[in-house]
Amino acid sequence: MCTHISEKAVVDPTTSIGFNCVIHDDVRIGRGCEIGDNVVIHAGTVIGDRVCVGDNTVLGRQPRSGATSIRGTSAQKPLVIGDGVVIGSGVVVYAGTEIRRDSMVADLAAVREGCIIGEGARIGRCVSIECNTVVGRNTVVQTGTHLTGDMVIEGEVFIGPEVCTANDKYMSRRPGVELKGPYIREGASVGSNATLLPGIEIGPGAVVGAGAVVTRDVPAGEVVVGNPAVALRRGGEPGVTRKNEGT
Repeated sequence: MCTHISEKAVVDPTTSIGFNCVIHDDVRIGRGCEIGDNVVIHAGTVIGDRVCVGDNTVLGRQPRSGATSIRGTSAQKPLVIGDGVVIGSGVVVYAGTEIRRDSMVADLAAVREGCIIGEGARIGRCVSIECNTVVGRNTVVQTGTHLTGDMVIEGEVFIGPEVCTANDKYMSRRPGVELKGPYIREGASVGSNATLLPGIEIGPGAVVGAGAVVTRDVPAGEVVVGNPAVALRRGGEPGVTRKNEGT
């Protein structure tokens, strides 16, 4: 077993590198990092201090379109990973993305290009995040969730396991039609197995119940349940469920 570190890479001597790792040109790795076995770090990737990367993870790979892909790809700027980030085993993070300090991306997750993972965010096991999506500070995205491309999640949001989101209301790309995922505002909560349709907005502090199918905007503080989702309580009414409760 062996490890290859490019002569053009800069790795702080206090960082530990596992077996069978490949570190490409112009990679920079800061102080006190732990890089597991069989990790591939692609050219130009920047890793801050005290970052932990699990076994069999791929960081900074460039996107590539298939022969029949509708959405093309282009060369991306290098992946940037902030101080204190924890990245699990079997994770794939593309170039063009930024993972900010003290956040976590758990085992088997995948993060496409053009994304931002905010400070202190927690991305759960087997989560998939498509391109050009923003996850705000201290937001929690739990196991098995699919975050579509072109969506925004503000800070302090809770998203339960296996939530599904979409960005194409026609379910087939049409010329001139904008892809637009949901927009989830500060402090909202989305329960397990909920489905959020393209372009809808979940207002600040709103709650989407488990299994709900959200087809319209949800105002601030409102609680919605069912398929299609309807209001259980309006924002500001007594007894409204608070963030992260009842999901």
